[in-house]
Amino acid sequence: MHAIKARAILFITFFLTGSLISKAQLIPTIQSGPYFQEIKTEISLPTQAGKNVIKLFKTQNTLIAVTSNGVFKYNEGKWSGKAFGSDWQTATFDSKGEIWLASAQFIQKNGDAKQINLPDFAQKDTIICLMWENDKTLQVGTTIGLLTYDGEWKVVSFAKGKRVNSLTKDQKGELWIATADGLLRRGSGKWVNLDDNLMAYGLKRHYFALESHQDKVLFSGLFAVGCIAEDGNNWLLTGADGLPYGPATSICISGENMWLGTARGAIKKDQNWHYYNGKRWLPSNKVKDILPVDEHTTWIATSDGISQIQEVEMTLEQKAVAFEERIKLRHDRHGLVSPSKLKNPGDLSTSRTVNNDNDGLWTSIYLAAECYRYAVTKDPEARNSAMKTYEAMERLETVTGISGLAARSFAAATDSVTQSRSPHSKKWHPSPDGKWQWLDDVSSDETVGHLFSVSLFYDLVADNEMKIRVKGLVERIMNHIIDNNFQIIDLDGKPTKWAIWNPDSLNHNDNWAYERGLNSLQILSFLKTAVYITGNPKFEKAYRTLIEKHGYAENALQAKKYAPFENSHSDDLLAYLPYYCLIRYAKTDQFFPVYTKSLQRSWDVAQQDRIPLWNIIASAGLKKDCDLRYALEELQLIPMDMISWKMENSHRWDLPQNPLLGRFRGIQSVKPIPTPEGGISKWNTNPHQYDTGDNGSTEDDGAYFLLPYWMGRYHGYFVEKY
Repeated sequence: MHAIKARAILFITFFLTGSLISKAQLIPTIQSGPYFQEIKTEISLPTQAGKNVIKLFKTQNTLIAVTSNGVFKYNEGKWSGKAFGSDWQTATFDSKGEIWLASAQFIQKNGDAKQINLPDFAQKDTIICLMWENDKTLQVGTTIGLLTYDGEWKVVSFAKGKRVNSLTKDQKGELWIATADGLLRRGSGKWVNLDDNLMAYGLKRHYFALESHQDKVLFSGLFAVGCIAEDGNNWLLTGADGLPYGPATSICISGENMWLGTARGAIKKDQNWHYYNGKRWLPSNKVKDILPVDEHTTWIATSDGISQIQEVEMTLEQKAVAFEERIKLRHDRHGLVSPSKLKNPGDLSTSRTVNNDNDGLWTSIYLAAECYRYAVTKDPEARNSAMKTYEAMERLETVTGISGLAARSFAAATDSVTQSRSPHSKKWHPSPDGKWQWLDDVSSDETVGHLFSVSLFYDLVADNEMKIRVKGLVERIMNHIIDNNFQIIDLDGKPTKWAIWNPDSLNHNDNWAYERGLNSLQILSFLKTAVYITGNPKFEKAYRTLIEKHGYAENALQAKKYAPFENSHSDDLLAYLPYYCLIRYAKTDQFFPVYTKSLQRSWDVAQQDRIPLWNIIASAGLKKDCDLRYALEELQLIPMDMISWKMENSHRWDLPQNPLLGRFRGIQSVKPIPTPEGGISKWNTNPHQYDTGDNGSTEDDGAYFLLPYWMGRYHGYFVEKY
């Protein structure tokens, strides 16, 4: 019966995919030239300055940071200045370039002993903002109104009782005031509250920041930022337009870019929106001021220091070099690629490499990347790296002393190892020679990684001697699986938790209903890969048996479970790597159209996630452009900082919440979180998950960038243009 079903599927898929492939578009080559990579650097302030930066200014070649402790100047990489007063709340320049500081109750020129105290009638006021309107007139916004000082204090009665949050003067000399009860403007000596007759009711009469730029005045409200222009080209932007969050408490224009500061991060608007939140980008999320230093450099003042966001010109190949260096410095553990734990969060000098339950899988990702790198560049260093990494992958199998049984991870016998925290127990065992220890309960994850990466090593790197070793490794792994009823048997004589591919489980046990399609795809891919590498007819016979007697090709059509079923993003990697091996090694197989149909179905689901590796594998398998431009963009957007900072996005306005919860019952966005603004992930976590990270206690190796980059280069999809 299964054979009949398989033949029916074969006919249908030939009919469907035949027309698809015949009309397949040519896959373009995308030139990947220099681009601007955003890199964050914390600016170290002098000790006496403290960390609470309230204002930033620039005069010629000097940058000025006003902190709650005084005024400090930065020139040619050096700070000058000394503490002056304390608890300053805000500051402004006068026309002579002098800086005036304000505490809650008085104003003082920097370096001057004389204080200008609030008048007796304003003793209950608190100063919020100030601005020199001209050489003689200082406007002071407070919690309950606007005061004017020109040697004597006066109350602006029109603003009385209104909290004044910001002041600006437009190019005509008109004064604008952002208050908690309307947007006020003074023109020709006459005051008007625009909310009494012009402003949208939805703004709720509440304004926070103002910025005058050319013939425009920009303002921020509770839920929007807007512009009132002299020529009538006004605009208003909200979360529906892409505004990530607000209200903005500061606005800054730099060329064509608009910067916004909020209590939960900074925002840049160019052709797109960019949100800088969390310690990946800022010392503190409470932004006090923003200063464009030059065309590509911006300082952001926060309550805990200054962050510099700089656009650095580089190529993706240069980025790859930096990622390679990271792995060699902090992620090489006996040839395995492992995570780095930071004793002090965020401090890379306190890094130590530790074992991981899936060291085998993640090391395979790096091995594959190095194989492609060597194939593209013929760099001897890439070959040496691939050789070293292959030997670590090989040791995962030889270290157990059981033919074909690979370990999840290994360590030297003298190493201190981290015990697994997963729900089912995993144990460390000594190797037969006593030199090593290894982690049991190998899963399908490691097996997927082994067959994918060592086959690429066999094709792209191995010489004749190494090919013999690869053949032996693949033969041992696949013999173990087949001889044990398509499962992996552990040291205790029992099947491991997840390495199950037998028909009784996949086809007849409801506990494996979710994995039926995925694991069927995997074992068929393993067998086809093994046939290619070893030529052993035993593996072809097993392949035919699973298809003809047990309907595994039919199962593989539904390798990706999706709505209304639970969507496991962690399983995507366990599908796409087997897809890729089938693309390479099953091209002449009669069931190849079934696999391409399955891949098309999986790609239709994953397309919105913008995962570069899926885009590239889908393009190779379906012989058409599966959003390769987006893949390139994502590779550029991946941050240089691989520390797992806590990244919070659940408060954002531009990422609507999906009414359906994620796999682990967490809230998630309808859209994927933009890559620079979300968590560090090896494509195995939900890209729609709002809040991620562990406060900077680990660093990822970054091989998840290297693999799609070099795979894309290998296939000719990306070409570096210098």
